[in-house]
Amino acid sequence: MRKSRPKKRIILPDPKFNDPYVTRFVNNLMFSGKKNLAFTIFYDSLDIVGEKLKNADKSPLEIWKQALENITPQVEVKSRRVGGATFQVPMEIRGDRKVSVSMKNLILFARKRPGRNMAERLAAEVVAAYNQEGGAYKKKEDTHRMAEANKAFAHFRF
Repeated sequence: MRKSRPKKRIILPDPKFNDPYVTRFVNNLMFSGKKNLAFTIFYDSLDIVGEKLKNADKSPLEIWKQALENITPQVEVKSRRVGGATFQVPMEIRGDRKVSVSMKNLILFARKRPGRNMAERLAAEVVAAYNQEGGAYKKKEDTHRMAEANKAFAHFRF
């Protein structure tokens, strides 16, 4: 693939909620091709989220989507070398990259959490992100703060 961009693969929706975002999330969650296990972890974590937030008038899937939205960064900084100096240049993120960055951050911080199993840890991180707290939300805030601090170098965009 020297010059042409690879074709975008179509991701099939998941069996329970019929949502392609869920499949994309499960693909990021999966280890060693164990997709059934990843689906089980995800569905179990949504059940736990439903138990924790009974009084919320949203379904667990809507809570998960809102949590993802809360931790989705709008800008990021990229290193750009100009005349021997390296600058952190703030740039807007493409739509599909925004989604993948937020999903990967949610999974990363869920794995770092203490807890008995992955479903519990993921559920705890989803609830934290929904309430605009937790590691993934903090990472988004740090990214935005970094971009704001380096706004002076925005003219180096490439």
